Amino acid sequence: MIKYYNRKNKSYEIEKVAGEKVLNWTYASPIGMNLLEAIIKRRMCSSLYGWYLDRSISRKKINSFITKFNIDMSIVEKKLKNFSSFNDFFYRKLRSEARTIDWDSHSLISFGDGKLFAHEKIDLDRLVQVKGFTYSLRELIKDDRVAQKYNKGTCLILRLCPTDYHRYHFIDSGTCEDTKKIKGAYYSVNPVALHKVAKVFCENKREWSTFHSDHYGDVLYVEVGATCVGSIVQTYTPQKRVNRGDEKGYFKFGGSTVILFFEADKVTIDEDIVEQTKLGYESYVLIGEKIGIKQ
Repeated sequence: MIKYYNRKNKSYEIEKVAGEKVLNWTYASPIGMNLLEAIIKRRMCSSLYGWYLDRSISRKKINSFITKFNIDMSIVEKKLKNFSSFNDFFYRKLRSEARTIDWDSHSLISFGDGKLFAHEKIDLDRLVQVKGFTYSLRELIKDDRVAQKYNKGTCLILRLCPTDYHRYHFIDSGTCEDTKKIKGAYYSVNPVALHKVAKVFCENKREWSTFHSDHYGDVLYVEVGATCVGSIVQTYTPQKRVNRGDEKGYFKFGGSTVILFFEADKVTIDEDIVEQTKLGYESYVLIGEKIGIKQ
């Protein structure tokens, strides 16, 4: 059971998890863990399933997914009948009016829909994955020079579960550098897995880039793949100016994570998010909503 904080209702809710029984069995049983290490975490497994989800035959999964997880199709740009595959549905675009962007340049906005942890004044060698599990930013991006810039800064971890909108966006106007790609495994990023596998973010396939924002300094974007994620797709053009709220990329099927790092003394995260993080709860946020302020 995964409990998270709903900022809008100021209450705790239980997350509906896609494939919950299989996930719990895989990460809680000896047989499941052996299967995970031997097959499930391998690229071939996720690539094969991703290949299937790109085929038209996978369309039959869409209706049941919508019904089971109560997906609001009224805010989706494309009509249901026009999706060519399950993946086409999975990384669906939303109508422009579906999300409200806070345009105040002093407001730090969420870069996607999902569950958010926020850590301030971070120790680069002891970043929190979950309680009891830490990792290093140097291990995560494999670049000591870039990592050092974010010592004592702020780290935001946005988890996108399979039922979420799976596109991620820029938090500000500015320009973004080329994406660096790091090969890795395909462990789940669900909290069940984060409590079982050390340094998941450093083990999994991931990509990172430096975003030169107009108001928040140099922001490090790290996109982390997970089980069954066929691809991390970057849709932005390197070195070309973007605006606040513009799309940066999307994930194909699977739960995924986007991690942002800010330099020290650049942002202050909203108190409720920080407090819930300290209590061990993620906060549910939507793209464009205010989650902090510029210092």
